[in-house]
Amino acid sequence: MNWITNYVRPTINSLFSRREVPENLWTKCSECGTMLFHRELSDNLQVCLNCNHHLAISPRERFNALFDAGTFAEVSVPEPVADPLHFRDQKRYPDRLKAAQKANNEREAMLVVEGEIGRTPVVAAAQNFAFMGGSMGMYVGNAIIAACERAVERRVPLILFAAAGGARMQEGILSLMQMPRTTVALAMLKEAGLPYICVLTHPTTGGVTASYAMLGDVQIAEPNALICFAGPRVIEQTIREKLPEGFQRAEYLLDHGMLDRVTHRKDMRDELITITRMLMGQPPAIHGELPAPDPADTPQAADEAQAAEAPAAEPDPKP
Repeated sequence: MNWITNYVRPTINSLFSRREVPENLWTKCSECGTMLFHRELSDNLQVCLNCNHHLAISPRERFNALFDAGTFAEVSVPEPVADPLHFRDQKRYPDRLKAAQKANNEREAMLVVEGEIGRTPVVAAAQNFAFMGGSMGMYVGNAIIAACERAVERRVPLILFAAAGGARMQEGILSLMQMPRTTVALAMLKEAGLPYICVLTHPTTGGVTASYAMLGDVQIAEPNALICFAGPRVIEQTIREKLPEGFQRAEYLLDHGMLDRVTHRKDMRDELITITRMLMGQPPAIHGELPAPDPADTPQAADEAQAAEAPAAEPDPKP
């Protein structure tokens, strides 16, 4: 019985047991509830195929779709002091950082890169909301300063994708000091005469909105993105009134003059190419390559063919 119980029965069960399906193959849209296959969702830039709701997208996924051939190089960012306040709540701050780094496979909440979009060289930075809510700490401040310095060095525009819940509470006043630091860094861009384009994604709130996220020469937002300083729930609890429909959303801010454009994620690349080339005084972008002309179709070849077909001239008679 031991042989049957320990070998035969497990072998039969393994042959006929139902295979487990990985949990990450499907994603549920938070807006309409549609179950979306992960490959289709990725090919559609993390935009719901049913209702066009813009789901969160990582900085690397965004840059793969933004840069020519998905090619870009990372810009090094100075490392700040680790755990300057020795903060601890339910966990130690270094433990929270390690957990976020392991979950996202990224060093911190902002990624700075450089490359070309539509053959236009740019420096780009993007926040990752999945990394501790994209919170603005000393590393994020250093990243924006590094991005501005690199843009000034190369004389290229800076494009920043903001997505944050505000300042990082574990760094206290040091995180709030990133607001004036980043403002001064962006002033350096302005003095150099270089464009700064800010793309506001869902959500962009708190001290990020109160600093570098609203200082762009051109302000663009993704559809239905929440953009505010204090969230609608806090405001409703404070004033004890119901807020208007769509309050603090991208379309609401566009109607009230706080944004220049609301652009779908699939159209963002073409929009940024057009704006950067316009602000840099460059000619319109080339959207396609014409094939090389056939040598037989050149004017010189046509003249030679015509000369070959013409009848030979008769020699003059001798006098």
